[in-house]
Formats: sequence, C-alpha cells, structure tokens
Amino acid sequence: MTNFPENPAETAAQSLDFHRIDLRGRSLTLAELRAVVPRAKHQTMADAEQKVLDIIAAVRSRGFEALGEFALAFDGVEQSHPRVPAAALAEALENLDPSVRAALEESIRRARRFADGQRPANVDVELGDGAVVSQNWVPVGRVGLYVPGGLAVYPSSVIMNVVPALAAGVASIALASPPQKDFGGLPHPTILAAAALLGIDEVYAIGGAQAIVSFAYGIPGAADDQAIEPVDVVTGPGNIFVATAKRLVKGVVGSTPRPAPPRSPFWLMLRPVRRSWPLTSSARQSTTPRRRLS
Repeated sequence: MTNFPENPAETAAQSLDFHRIDLRGRSLTLAELRAVVPRAKHQTMADAEQKVLDIIAAVRSRGFEALGEFALAFDGVEQSHPRVPAAALAEALENLDPSVRAALEESIRRARRFADGQRPANVDVELGDGAVVSQNWVPVGRVGLYVPGGLAVYPSSVIMNVVPALAAGVASIALASPPQKDFGGLPHPTILAAAALLGIDEVYAIGGAQAIVSFAYGIPGAADDQAIEPVDVVTGPGNIFVATAKRLVKGVVGSTPRPAPPRSPFWLMLRPVRRSWPLTSSARQSTTPRRRLS
C-alpha cells in the first residue's frame, strides 16, 4: 500500500514552492485580484535566443572546455568530461529501490508494447507489369535524447524517448541529463538506472541548451570514447532554452516539431488537500521563473 503524507498540500507547497491563496469569503475587484495573484513574467523565445546563440558558439568553438564552464556556472559542478562511466550506470541500477525498479520495468513493458504496435509496415503496390511503388520505413542511424532534471527526476522521459527509438531499430542512442551537485556531478541515479535498464550505455552529464548543441554538432575528442558523435535526431522535453536550442539547430539535425511552451496553470480548489497531487503533476514542465504555481 502506498503511504501518502498526512497533508499532501503542505508537502507539495514545501517541495515546489507553491503559493496558496485563500479567497473564500472575499469579494475583490479585478485590480485587487491582480494584486493578490501576480503573473510572473515569462521569458519568450526571443529573450532566450541570444543566450542560446552564445551557447552554440561556445560549444562549437571550445567543445568540452565550454561544457565544463557551463556545468560550473549552471549546475555548480566541476567537470573534466561529461561521459558517465559504465560503472556508475551499473551501480545506480544495483542500488535502485526494488519497488521503483518494478515500476520502471512495468512502464517499460507497456511502452514497448505500444511502440511495437505503432511501428508501420512497409508497403509495396503493383501498378502494372514491372511497375511497383514501395514505401519503406528506415530508422535513423543515431539519436540524442534529452532528459531534464532541474526541478525533479523524470525517469518517465527516459522511457518515453528510449523505447520508441529501440522499437524503430535505431542503432545508436545517446542520452544527456543535467549534472547534479548532490550526486558527484552525475545525473540523478534514478535516471542512470532507467538508462541501464534499457541498455543505454552512452550517457552524458550535460544539461540545457548545451546538451542539444553537443548532440547536433558533435564534439571531437582525443579518443573515440571521449568524443560526442553528432546525431541525426534529437528529442526530449526541456525548458525554454532547450526548446530554443532545438529550434535553432533545425536543418543541422532533426528534432521534435513543436516544442512545449511555458505555461501558467491557475487552479481554483474547494478541497486543496485532495487536489494538490494533480497540480504537482502539472509542474513536471518548467514552472514560472519565481518557481511558483498560484
């Protein structure tokens, strides 16, 4: 049986910096309501574009040196090379909580069943003597998958990106997720364990736009196992900088066609304790710059 906290609303508020406003019994004008419920200013794609262009230029010109600077500036991590050692993947899987492992394995099983069902069949149509028109589905050679990790842990993003690629027959799969200061500069152990469960051994501790740029252009290294080879397609969710990077590298690499925009969910709740968990779920994408959901 799952043990829920006695007051999930308070737990959610503490972990995600929720701002709960009680308007019961109050009659407010529109101006007063706007003062009570301020709308945070979102950065637009245009605001983020110049920053991402600077990241593109830095990664393309200075490679791993630039990645190390970004890891220190954005994640507080000193990094010599972003490649996650195979031993770290194995250790993360070995130490994974059995109940979490069972849940991930079941999720993988279901995702794989659906992905296999989605795979289209090749088509051959004979139009006449010696005239056959065919449609053949061929997997791309290499994909780069991004798994965010700034506010929470998303093993679901590992599964939802890796499983379709495996079902399609992609031969080479690389994964990137932000380095975590609390875990020695590696991505969260649950992310590493999910990758290991799926047989992904090429994992990088790179976050944000710089991960997308690294996959799109590649980074040469002193040895083959130190280089990041460019990919054909990059997928995975992320914040506005990730979305902007994916847009700016189109034409160099394929990417998901429609990046998810920032959102400002506003919920009116009569019973906030019962409704706090769906609200928490909606926070899986970027929250406001003030990290508040009102």
